[in-house]
Amino acid sequence: MKIDAQLVKKLRDRCGAGILDCKKALEANNGDIDKSIDWLREKGIAKAATKADRIAAEGLCNVVSEGNFAVIYELNSETDFVAKNEKFLALIEKIGKILLANKVKSTEEALKIVSDNKALSEILLEATSVIGEKITLRRVTLVEKKQDQVFGVYKHQGGRIVVLSVLSKDEALAKDICLHVAAINPLYLSSKDITPEVIAKEKDILFKEAQNENKTAAKPKPEQILIKVVEGRLNKYLQEICLLNQQFVKNPDLTVENYLKQHNAEVVSFTRLEVGEGIEKAEVDFAAEVMQQVKKG
Repeated sequence: MKIDAQLVKKLRDRCGAGILDCKKALEANNGDIDKSIDWLREKGIAKAATKADRIAAEGLCNVVSEGNFAVIYELNSETDFVAKNEKFLALIEKIGKILLANKVKSTEEALKIVSDNKALSEILLEATSVIGEKITLRRVTLVEKKQDQVFGVYKHQGGRIVVLSVLSKDEALAKDICLHVAAINPLYLSSKDITPEVIAKEKDILFKEAQNENKTAAKPKPEQILIKVVEGRLNKYLQEICLLNQQFVKNPDLTVENYLKQHNAEVVSFTRLEVGEGIEKAEVDFAAEVMQQVKKG
């Protein structure tokens, strides 16, 4: 398979490895991005893809709630300038009311909802015409809580990042948890939420990485020691990505779990949206970037 510059760039955006390393990884894995990331990680060239694989787009995220229901969603525009436009801000509020009133659970369902004799997809098309930029709705999630539970909401920079949490009690505490989630971006609530398949895959990658390190070590470790090394790295990784195991952002001396225990509270769930996650912006001149590196070398 021919590996072109754009494919190399896409992998590089995901993992941050060098151009030549990315090209070798793609060649070794027939152009498969995910397998190439694993290949690079096994060789110690790239780390787990988390924040690095996100490419920003523009727009705002928002959350609206009433009673025991809340909807968290993202409305995208082409430029940050339009996202600050009064018409865009009015539109995102209008859409929130429509989504909540209809208890919409997904983007696909949302676009079919009819309001004022128009499908939401038509409302977005009209907005695109009036505002002058393509306006799209994505990542719509409906969250329901019990009567004795509380919602927490935190908006960063007017909606660049929005977090919705459900706690067993205390709205102020729920907002604190949202603030932490916005800043640290955990992937899971606890290790119990991580599937055995994800853990097994991560363990395999870490073991191969350790084996490759061992090959070039001055004093190679026996396999039973490598297994312990891998277990330690795996536990550390799981702690880093799970909310309850993380150091609480407002008091690093405590984990989030310990902070909650002090207040006799529990996190039921959390949802975090950041504008543009997974949306690619216009391509940069990758060839020029390569030539610049060649000149430096």
